[in-house]
Amino acid sequence: MNKDEQLKIIEEMQAVVEQMRLDDLNDDPTLADEVFECSCCGKTKSLAGSIQYGKYRLCNDCVLLAETGFAIGKFKTANDLIIAMEDSRLQEMCDFIKKQENRSNN
Repeated sequence: MNKDEQLKIIEEMQAVVEQMRLDDLNDDPTLADEVFECSCCGKTKSLAGSIQYGKYRLCNDCVLLAETGFAIGKFKTANDLIIAMEDSRLQEMCDFIKKQENRSNN
């Protein structure tokens, strides 16, 4: 697969995943206020556009990474993406702990 084909897939996936988010919000506007901790990036994100992959719930941003990775052959499973995102997830946890400590010190 050449670079142009990969870019086309990425653009298509961006549109599809954004439409999923918009469809979720159209079906249930309260999803904009419902949040969860993404199994992949570790951030607190909106349920809108999220997808459950087996035991993992991925936010809309990580769904884009997963689906694009599947389409271009970088990942075979959601677990592959979870492993690839480990450093990012750990950094998010550290940032959360630091924020909590700062709040308790103030």
